[in-house]
Amino acid sequence: MKILVIEDEIELMLVVQLFLEKEHFIVETAKDYYSGLDKIANYSYDCILLDIMLPGASGMKLLTELRKMGKDDSVIIISAKDSVDDKVEGLELGADDYLAKPFHLAELLARVKSVIRRKNQQGEQVITYKNVCLFPDKRKVMIGSLEVYLNRKEYDLFYHFMVRPERLVEKTSLAEAIWGDDIDQADNLDFIYSQIKNLRKKLKESKAEVDFQAVYGVGYKLV
Repeated sequence: MKILVIEDEIELMLVVQLFLEKEHFIVETAKDYYSGLDKIANYSYDCILLDIMLPGASGMKLLTELRKMGKDDSVIIISAKDSVDDKVEGLELGADDYLAKPFHLAELLARVKSVIRRKNQQGEQVITYKNVCLFPDKRKVMIGSLEVYLNRKEYDLFYHFMVRPERLVEKTSLAEAIWGDDIDQADNLDFIYSQIKNLRKKLKESKAEVDFQAVYGVGYKLV
């Protein structure tokens, strides 16, 4: 799961980035309105942590631009301005939550997990497809009564497909979601094939009723 932190307080931004990376998120950052706008225009995120007071223009304007683009990235507004008017404005512009500074990192994590759960998992704690159950909070995968052990990237990849069953996922968007924005500068995306191959082997050995279907030259879908 990929998070974008748009925050001009560099020390706070780095603390949040390090904390979320330890919780197994891919974290991208932007420190002003224009770098944030460039990020949201070119990439997609599971959750955006958005400060209101930014150099260049306000976070509210950035939120407006995000929704004008028709993007449904979840947004949590983070602001030192803990006023009712700001909360109402942010929610009316399409924010999913509002967190006032200062805040505890544990609360931030709970809010992030909550908005991602609502967006990707329809609020469910467990994702189920055929005989496969995935437990996001525990990063655990069960096939029938058997637990299947996946490494970090295998799990992140499988989660991405489990919340999008039967949907074609293009290789470029998949690579950005799992390996970060800078992966679009890679010479090729052959490493995805290796990860899919390893996952298919583990699924087959565990008698999973799901498999990956390749769409030549485009991407994959979980079927």
